[in-house]
Amino acid sequence: MSPDDPIILYGTPLSQPVRAVIWLLLNKRKVFKLVLTNPGSRGDRGSRNADFLTKNPGGTIPLLEEPGSGFILAEAHAILAYLCQKYHWFDLYPNDHRSRAKVDWYLHSHHRGARDASLAFFATNVRKDLTFPKDVVTMSKAVFNRHLKAMEDGWLKNSNYLAGDHVSLADLAAYVDIAQLKPKFTNLYDFDPFPNVSRWMQSLEQFGMHDEAHAGLAHLGDISQNSPDKQAIKAANKYGYNVIKGINSNL
Repeated sequence: MSPDDPIILYGTPLSQPVRAVIWLLLNKRKVFKLVLTNPGSRGDRGSRNADFLTKNPGGTIPLLEEPGSGFILAEAHAILAYLCQKYHWFDLYPNDHRSRAKVDWYLHSHHRGARDASLAFFATNVRKDLTFPKDVVTMSKAVFNRHLKAMEDGWLKNSNYLAGDHVSLADLAAYVDIAQLKPKFTNLYDFDPFPNVSRWMQSLEQFGMHDEAHAGLAHLGDISQNSPDKQAIKAANKYGYNVIKGINSNL
C-alpha cells in the first residue's frame, strides 16, 4: 500500500464517537475511507469479529488505520488528538500547552459526563444487542443531568465554547453525545432548562460539515415514541455512509 492511500476509519455514522471523528475529517476536507463496522457484532463486519480484534483487542469503534504505515489507533479522543497534531489543526487542538490542557480537561471528564447521554437515552433505544439494567440506566441519567448542569452553570456560563471562545475538540466530542437527543434528531431530551447548553448546540450547528456528519442521525429522526427497528437503523447508517462517500469522492 502507498503512503498516500486514504486513512481508514472503522465504524458507523450512528456511533457518537465515530461521528466526532467523521465530523473532524469532513470539516478539514481530509479524504478517508469509512468501513462500516457493526459495534458488538461477531459477523464479518463486526467489531467483535476475530479479524477486527487483531487490530483492536478492545473490540470498539472508532478505529483508525493508516494503510501506508500500518499504524492503528483506537478511542475517539486519542484519534481526534492524533489527527490534529499530525496535520497541525491547532485551531481545534491548540499548540499552546495551557490552552490544550483545557481541551484535555474536558475530554478526560467526558466519559463520566456527556457520554452517559448515549447509554441513558440513545443506546437503550437503538442498541438491540445490549441489555441495560434499570439501575445502570437510572444512574446514567443522573450523571448526564449533573453534567448538563455543570456545563450550564460552569463551562458555558461565561464562555462561548467548552474550552474558551473558539470551537475545539472538546466541543465536537461533547456535541455528538448531547445534541443527538434534541428535537432536530432523536427528540429524547428536553433542553429548555439549559439555555446556555441550547445556545452552544445552536452555535455548533454552524460549524462546517455539521449537517453532512449528522446526515445518518437526521435520517433516523424522532424515536421518542417508538424505538427504531433494525432496518431503520441499517438504513440510517447506510444513508450517512453514502453522504460521506459522496463528499470524499469529490475531495
